[in-house]
Amino acid sequence: MHPLANALFLAKSFRQSQRAEFSRARLVKILRGGARAASFFNMLDLVPLRWNATRRGQAAFCFFFALSIFVTTLFEAQAQAPRIDRPKEAIVALQPFSLDEPAPVRVAYYAPRRFPRAEPVSEENEPEAIPQMETTASPHPIVAGSRAVLRNGIAYAPSNAPANVKSAIWAANTLRGKPYVWGGGHGSFNDYGYDCSGSVSFALHHANLLEAPLPSSDFLRYGECGRGRWITIYARRGHTFAVIAGLRLDTTDLRYGGDVGPRWYVDGRNTHGFAARHPVGM
Repeated sequence: MHPLANALFLAKSFRQSQRAEFSRARLVKILRGGARAASFFNMLDLVPLRWNATRRGQAAFCFFFALSIFVTTLFEAQAQAPRIDRPKEAIVALQPFSLDEPAPVRVAYYAPRRFPRAEPVSEENEPEAIPQMETTASPHPIVAGSRAVLRNGIAYAPSNAPANVKSAIWAANTLRGKPYVWGGGHGSFNDYGYDCSGSVSFALHHANLLEAPLPSSDFLRYGECGRGRWITIYARRGHTFAVIAGLRLDTTDLRYGGDVGPRWYVDGRNTHGFAARHPVGM
């Protein structure tokens, strides 16, 4: 059979086939046949020089027709061929390596620190001892030293204070819990409630430093001017409070800003506008 006819036959038979898969040998056979049919020199063999123009035009038409069938069949075969998706290989990063010997591994460990040895403490560097308080519920609590200590609202009188200062502290402890009453403690030292000057007058009276209660304005002329060693009275018109052995005896609670009655406080207050007075010798 002539090569061109063979190529046409193979292309027609492959186009009529409905199979999606075909062998590699059959595809190679089709390609070789089409190549021979498309050869320019075979075209010259098919068309003798003595043919006229009409015969040569018919031969050229058959050649291009066969070539178009071949190309179309090739593209359809590629489209119908099943695609096999190969799984992508995982990319694993290679670890750096070295031909040298590995370095020794250093293990961290805890080294306990040495504690310094105790050295004898001299009397000059000895810290101030904590004041010793009475553990019994005594009506006359005392603490060692020269400053009073407040514990659970009760003032402990310092052991180094004079007797009348101790008496003033212990007497003021009995007013703890009394309400604030304007004018209280002025008609009598024994009252159900006290105001600021009445509370200070009560403490001074039991220290044998005052015979009768005084209002705030009269405390401006009481005793001597300035602060005292154990007792200092701060007075102005409308309010009076006292500081006895370091504790403040006052009816005003600065935290809440109101009059609550006679109480002991460890913190001070602003003395601007007050006159400082103290009993003679105190």
